[in-house]
Amino acid sequence: MSAVTAAGTWKLGDLEVNRIGYGAMRLTGNGMMGNSDGTPIDRDVAVGLLHSAFEQGVDHIDTAAFYFSPLRSANELINRALSSWHGDVVVVTKVGPSRDASGEWLDITRPEQLRGQVEENLRQLGRDHLDVVNLRRNGPGMASVTEHFGVLAELRQAGLIRHLGLSNVRPEQVAEALTIAPVVCVQNSYGLDWRRADEIGLVDLCREQGIAFVPYFAVSGLRREAAAVQERDARVHSVARAHDVTPAQVRLAWTLHRGPHVLAIPGTTNPAHLAENIAAGNLRLTEQQLALLDKPGEGTA
Repeated sequence: MSAVTAAGTWKLGDLEVNRIGYGAMRLTGNGMMGNSDGTPIDRDVAVGLLHSAFEQGVDHIDTAAFYFSPLRSANELINRALSSWHGDVVVVTKVGPSRDASGEWLDITRPEQLRGQVEENLRQLGRDHLDVVNLRRNGPGMASVTEHFGVLAELRQAGLIRHLGLSNVRPEQVAEALTIAPVVCVQNSYGLDWRRADEIGLVDLCREQGIAFVPYFAVSGLRREAAAVQERDARVHSVARAHDVTPAQVRLAWTLHRGPHVLAIPGTTNPAHLAENIAAGNLRLTEQQLALLDKPGEGTA
């Protein structure tokens, strides 16, 4: 059994996927975050990396039309990889935020602009429909998701979208969206050092509703209280040494241990790191190790 299949599967609507996927943002050189790593990844290397992920059992990718840098577009690299791949791969994209051609972030997207974003994803990915589209709430300015999610629900009815999800939301917005159309996944920042989704009950809500919870920044994290983070890092390294694995693999394994509905979408441009991320599906943490990792550190509430 491969590491990917060892981690189990989950259904995004009627699309069954392995719980370990791949996040495509880094294929752009991190340009969308304003901190490019330098030379963009070579196109053929990127396609080879994606094919390697597929060969190792990864069958779903997280992306967005706004994942681009001056020389690379994540969607177009995925398009190129899938055009020469014969297996089934679920592509999960997102709409809401938008950038102009120079990469500058634009004002919050109005509901009537969402169709254009969906069509841009279709064009870049070379598809006649999108498997899953997440509505990403772009900051506190989108307090209600009703209008925006309603537009996506109409596009789903029109056949442009197969399934809908949400990103960067609170439980009340999930409940709001569920009154409009089914929600198959929720994507929020979450990891050992950033447990806000636990604090507001979002991870549990998704489990109760049969919705996939898909953390981003599960490895790198959004960190608080330096002293507490250093203490937890020491615990992560201790568990990693016990299993002869990397700290990143421990963090991914902890994420997957949060429930069968929790997926992982780590991203990398390094083939060795890709293999390590996938291998985390084989890592089984003991109850004692999970308790150690979950123990609050000094300076935490």
